Amino acid sequence: MERLSTTRAAFEEVADGVHLADLQTGERAGMVYWRIESGATLPSHTHANEQIGFVLEGELTAIVEGEEYALAAGDAYMFRSDERHGAENRSGEDAVGIGVLAPPREEPDWRRTPSAVERG
Repeated sequence: MERLSTTRAAFEEVADGVHLADLQTGERAGMVYWRIESGATLPSHTHANEQIGFVLEGELTAIVEGEEYALAAGDAYMFRSDERHGAENRSGEDAVGIGVLAPPREEPDWRRTPSAVERG
């Protein structure tokens, strides 16, 4: 068994106020811990992975294929493979959650961009 606590997760800022930390990854799925600061936006994007997740704290507005969906602590969500999605934190508090991608994600585009390299 492998174990990693969210208290030791290494966050990367992937967009202004949007932080992701890889947790465990297996052969068929990978887990990400995320935090979206108050007022921050996760830009709209797609990926071949199916993604399910759970909001642990706070509130978000998910924007899926142009439609808005309110998410709050205790809500689970799913984005289908190649479904365009993003999120906005319009609340006064950070939102925190867990996402699971199947199959595990490959090296994400934001990690390959010059700005990501500059952030170190």
